[in-house]
Amino acid sequence: MEHPNNLSPGTSAIVFLLCAGFLYICVWSPSNPFLPYNELNSPPKNFTVVKFLAKDELALALEGASMPNNTVIIAVINRAYVEQTVDAETTMLDLFLDSFWLGEDTRPLLDHLLLVTIDQTAHDRCMFKRLHCYRLVTDGVDLAEEKVYMSRDFIKMMWRRTLFLLDVLKRGYNFIFTDTDIMWLRNPLPKLSLNGTEDLRISVDNFFGDVGPDDNLVNTGFYYIKSNNKTIALFDKWYSLKDNSTGMKEQDVLLDLLQHGIITEFDLRVRFLDTKHFSGFCEDSQDVSAVLTVHANCCRHINAKVRDLAAVLRDWKRYKAAVTKYPNAARNITSSFSWSPHDGCSNSWETSALA
Repeated sequence: MEHPNNLSPGTSAIVFLLCAGFLYICVWSPSNPFLPYNELNSPPKNFTVVKFLAKDELALALEGASMPNNTVIIAVINRAYVEQTVDAETTMLDLFLDSFWLGEDTRPLLDHLLLVTIDQTAHDRCMFKRLHCYRLVTDGVDLAEEKVYMSRDFIKMMWRRTLFLLDVLKRGYNFIFTDTDIMWLRNPLPKLSLNGTEDLRISVDNFFGDVGPDDNLVNTGFYYIKSNNKTIALFDKWYSLKDNSTGMKEQDVLLDLLQHGIITEFDLRVRFLDTKHFSGFCEDSQDVSAVLTVHANCCRHINAKVRDLAAVLRDWKRYKAAVTKYPNAARNITSSFSWSPHDGCSNSWETSALA
């Protein structure tokens, strides 16, 4: 049989494509069957391998609760704040969360609240509430029960809290710290000026003007702090004095630092929060139209705080209902408003109440 000496153009094209396909498989294809397995699965020579470190539980918790500007709201709870006693109708944690529900523009803030739990009961309760929770383990110290104000265990718990918050700052997170005995009646973020220049905005028991720490007794139950080298240095210095401050709570040590030049030394910008807006039992706000938070400070026992904070929420609900029902009389309703007496907390200092 005779074969043609020259291939037709169509046949030549087919042969060319077959050859090109074979060369691709042998030379360029990532599935080249002729390359060794190890070489096939190794990265290109000019490829940089990046190893991602696994995030720990705190990193994940902070990331989950953070606002876009790396700010979180942090509260610390133990069993005493979540378990309901026989005589009580509610718990401190329930009141705290209720205030976010009843407050103005406060419900969305729960998405950015991180509850730090220091025992398993508190953690279980936090998880049951479907909140952002982080379990802080403290070896050798039982922090589950109520820690009476200024008791040895109370002081230990406050210092452990300070160390934890230092860790948060070192991770690059700004935070608003809030005790759970604070009712959030309005969104305080605009007043805290999160994008402002201050490094620290902190509450006080009594406000004598934003003049300095010599005239204002700071209260570490509520404050906003930015994460930067200055604030990290402040917390480092603060915590380093733990063992040289016998009988002093961490709040007293911070006040002493602020009063003795650390603001100037570290070039800190500090502002003290007016009790007109950030109120407390030590000094009630006289303007219910301006109040943002109410703190059960100047109080010794949890039961007393629960009783008086429940009254705060009742007062708030009555005020809001009256203003809603009679909007034309809102000014008169506001001017005539007064808080219920804080009798539970006032009596908590009596000898009979300390037994």
